[in-house]
Amino acid sequence: MALRPLESFMSPWGRILTGTFVLLGLMACGKEKVPVVSHPAVCESPTASRVRQPSEVRGLTQCGPTADFTPINSYQGEFADVAQASEDAVVLIDGRCTGTLIEASAGPVVVTAGHCVALGDRPLIVFNFEEQSDGDPLITEGTVIEQSLEPDYALIQLDVLPNVTPVLLTAVPSERLAIIQHPRGKPKVIAEGEYLDACNSLVYYVDLDTLVGSSGSGVLNRQGHLLGIHTDGDCDETGRGANRGWTMEAIVAASPYLVDADIVER
Repeated sequence: MALRPLESFMSPWGRILTGTFVLLGLMACGKEKVPVVSHPAVCESPTASRVRQPSEVRGLTQCGPTADFTPINSYQGEFADVAQASEDAVVLIDGRCTGTLIEASAGPVVVTAGHCVALGDRPLIVFNFEEQSDGDPLITEGTVIEQSLEPDYALIQLDVLPNVTPVLLTAVPSERLAIIQHPRGKPKVIAEGEYLDACNSLVYYVDLDTLVGSSGSGVLNRQGHLLGIHTDGDCDETGRGANRGWTMEAIVAASPYLVDADIVER
């Protein structure tokens, strides 16, 4: 199916709007709180968070007293060059998750969180859903060709590729990280924060706001390369705790479609 202006897809767009009402069902599990200033990340098994009680889940709160999201087309922060180069590849998936079009040897695909979709699903993929958009919102469909919960990722092969530069993959963090995302299915924003730690195939970051709907967003290093996929929120408004995602190294190792050579920076 060819890419077309969003206005011509009133019924599918309705599916996307409907999807925003189920965002609260996508709360991500988290790890136990640690003061981020005085303690490093506590490495744990990725499955440990699955036994947390609902009262321990903090996926719906931002990191710190304010939600530091900036609409992508008005952002002037330190990742402005990264945002300009990468934001066109960030998509809204069925109105309830975020994904990124990535470069791969076998052909570009959208990567997102595995808990967002099921294998064989045909999600709607929206490009340029932004405030003061610098391009027409475009929509296509794709097929979920891979899906896993550990690591928590999925790959979506698009019916039609837009004229967008895919993001490159990396295994190298930087002191500061950024996430371009659709929190609660809203227009595209960017948030930035500090790299904390990486262990057990997970990458941790602090003071980097995400919300339900941010699942599947790409975690970008300072070069604008994709370090990981955001999957779990566990920070709070006091500044304690850390959010996390799966590293692209772990995802590539688990994926039949992706290969080691797809990671361009190690």
